Amino acid sequence: MTSAFSIAMTVLWTLAAIGVAWYVASVASEVTYVTLADGRRQARELPLLFKVLLPFVGNLDVLLARPFFAEHIAKRSRTLISAGFEGLLSGREFVALEVLVPLVTGAFWCAAVFVLAAIMPYSPFASSTGMICAVGVVLFSLMPGMWLKGELKKRHWSIAKSLPFVLDLLTLSVEAGMDFISALQRNCQTRKTDPLNEELMRMMHEIQLGTSRRDALYRMAQRVDQSDLSSLAHSLIQADEFGVSIGAILRIQSDQLRSRRFDRAEKLAAEAPTKMLGPLMLCIFPAVFVVLLGPVVIQIVKGVM
Repeated sequence: MTSAFSIAMTVLWTLAAIGVAWYVASVASEVTYVTLADGRRQARELPLLFKVLLPFVGNLDVLLARPFFAEHIAKRSRTLISAGFEGLLSGREFVALEVLVPLVTGAFWCAAVFVLAAIMPYSPFASSTGMICAVGVVLFSLMPGMWLKGELKKRHWSIAKSLPFVLDLLTLSVEAGMDFISALQRNCQTRKTDPLNEELMRMMHEIQLGTSRRDALYRMAQRVDQSDLSSLAHSLIQADEFGVSIGAILRIQSDQLRSRRFDRAEKLAAEAPTKMLGPLMLCIFPAVFVVLLGPVVIQIVKGVM
């Protein structure tokens, strides 16, 4: 009877493992998209853990509907929009993932820690299982926020890198006689689809639907929340209000952005020696000591033996 029960449990656990592996593999093969302003779909990659847990976020709707989470959900919604995940991941879904990720992965992590502690009961690993479990759960709880922060930083960096070049093209087009909207539309059609072009296409789409240029620029600045793009948008809004030449504003902004990019490059160059100090201390100096002292240690060992 015991043997039959063991066989049945083994079969059930095997089937469960196969089912989980099949589910994870099918989720991993899915491609996630966001819809751009012109109707095209652009791929946006989500972490595998997010894809696996997304179908279960609806179970936390009752919990997240409480006023305690309202401000955090609104903040995450703004950050997701700035990072380019609007329509793919909502603020409530992301907050639910922030709850599910440490719970699910923390449970697996703690189970693995206790299994290893049971296998190696006399190792130092077994004497600190509680601390290892706590550290793992804390790291998993920080993972969603760190991922979102990294994606936002990557998108802002791409916009800051592309903006001076786009601004130069717009300046040349406007000074050659084209109006600002036509120059912007031509730029959107000829350039590749990068984060900056996505936001400019969305602004153009809003203008075509009847939104004033001033409101479209303001919405773009609020949506992206990137300093260089916000400065450009507010300058164009002021130029529109006071009747200043768009070409002159674009020329001034182009010079300012180029100067800021040069300052950022100087700052990164100044930080390089400090960042190199860590790898130098951890890798190069130990290797030098091994090369210099290795033969001496070998001779001492041979003399003792």
